Amino acid sequence: MSPASKVPVRVDGRELVLSNLDKVLYPESGFTKAEVIDYYSRIAPVLLPHLEGRPLTVKRFPNGVEGMSFFEKNAPEHTPGWVRRARLPAPGSTKDRDTIDFALIDDLPGLVYYANLAALELHVPQWRVDGEGRALPPDTLVFDLDPGPPATIVECCEVALMLREVLSADGLEARPKTSGSKGMQLYAAWDGREEPSAYAKRLAQALAKRHPERIVSVMAKKQRPGKVFIDWSQNNPAKTTVAPYSLRARTRPTVSTPLLWKEVERCESPEDLVFTSSDVLARMEKHGDLFSRA
Repeated sequence: MSPASKVPVRVDGRELVLSNLDKVLYPESGFTKAEVIDYYSRIAPVLLPHLEGRPLTVKRFPNGVEGMSFFEKNAPEHTPGWVRRARLPAPGSTKDRDTIDFALIDDLPGLVYYANLAALELHVPQWRVDGEGRALPPDTLVFDLDPGPPATIVECCEVALMLREVLSADGLEARPKTSGSKGMQLYAAWDGREEPSAYAKRLAQALAKRHPERIVSVMAKKQRPGKVFIDWSQNNPAKTTVAPYSLRARTRPTVSTPLLWKEVERCESPEDLVFTSSDVLARMEKHGDLFSRA
């Protein structure tokens, strides 16, 4: 790496060195690492509240979305000391670790640090840690709606409206977002009334029984064609879901985008709910954080 490819910057009082800013990470659109960092810096006001206190898993693409990628849970050895970490148990670790040192991205410098690592996708669990780094009970319920071709996000929207009604009857307010890929997710603040996976599974099974021609609640892929799989298992504490406002590693820099319910109700084509980084920045200017609980 040539010295010219390294750029020292100061972000909110923290010293960082950015590198290879002209590297193209999304070849189809020519979207560079500099643009990735710019997007995450500008979206930070609405993104950071959804990362705060949540152990971070990233998916890194050092050579862009068409190159090799890998998930990373353990904070890299070169992570600055000012990045908060939480050492948590790692049952079933593929690398035989007893614990993992997760990064907790609570501020703009930490976000820029990871963007510079080409960590395009940010994934977090449905729970947070306390000030001492200890895991707290889940505070969020999530349903991941995955369409089995030829079904698309249009069919996911129909299922989302069904779920909204069921959740509302239980006193839970659902918030929709796209996955940034082919499906969508529904979130709700969780009050701990029971184990969230058990609750989500029961709702998914009930809707699948009521609409067997449209919905499936089991993971067997042979049952999914033309239907929407309600993945309730994302509520397992060991699992993560792509964060609101995270980029996705598609051909274009699409984003997991919070939605208005009227957009869900009016969706007629998959392209209706495809939003790129520039679209989402404009939406933030217009709507603020659509995923806020306020």
